[in-house]
Amino acid sequence: MTATSLCWMNHEIKPTDECSISVLDHGLLYGDGIFEGLRFYHRHVLHLEQHLQRLQNSAHALQLTLPFSLAEIGAAIETLINQYGEPSGYLRLVVTRGKGNLGLNPRHCPQANLFIIVDQLSLASSQAQLGGLKLVTSSIRRTTGTGLDARVKSLNYLHSVLARIEANAADADEAILLNERGYIAEGTAENLFIEIDGALQTPPCSDGALGGITRLTVIRLARQLGIDVQERSLTPYDVYNADACFLTGSGAGLLPVAELDGRVLASPNGELFKKLKQAFEQYIEAQCQ
Repeated sequence: MTATSLCWMNHEIKPTDECSISVLDHGLLYGDGIFEGLRFYHRHVLHLEQHLQRLQNSAHALQLTLPFSLAEIGAAIETLINQYGEPSGYLRLVVTRGKGNLGLNPRHCPQANLFIIVDQLSLASSQAQLGGLKLVTSSIRRTTGTGLDARVKSLNYLHSVLARIEANAADADEAILLNERGYIAEGTAENLFIEIDGALQTPPCSDGALGGITRLTVIRLARQLGIDVQERSLTPYDVYNADACFLTGSGAGLLPVAELDGRVLASPNGELFKKLKQAFEQYIEAQCQ
């Protein structure tokens, strides 16, 4: 039996459905806040320091003061995992601007809120994980250079939500978003890689991609395996004609792609993907003992 979802808030742990925040919290009213999604295996969080540093960087970019130190947040995560009934799972770490008035001025929010949820999460069916995901190109654009850097994991994910609605309407597993110049930014919650002639290519962060922690790990593992990796601007045409394609993310792990916009890829489970999938699983075991 799967353990009950739990939430840590203000040093107290409760079942998630018993926790709440004020309706005047600006995280709810304006999407003013940040988050991190983390995986843990054998009760050890993968990339904990990197996630906490990215949380700190996002907070600094938004002039949002974290209500707890990174060390205190790390200790809270450890306490929550120890009380949870499963050795592996998913964590959602959320920081909101906090309670204020109905105006959007953050000066009226004296104290940020932080809570951590632990639960199970699967972003793809077993069939899709084995045979590959069906993707569509969303009409929603990820606009770059607007002042909100894609490297900030803000609570405003409406672009991704709308793209997923389009994927649902097309009976697809996931959608990819383009930027205003027509280049691929990322999936709704994952980074994208393609395989061409024995090398990997992935969009640069400057095209609107999140600086994914799993993305960086995959790049590092690929280079250790002697695989050439290039960061370059990609269009849907590049994916249509790639040998293979896969998505990466802290929540997703590594997921193969079978088709995009009805174009079936040559090899949904490409040779490079298989090597990297195995290397990533070995990396998890080594890091989370």
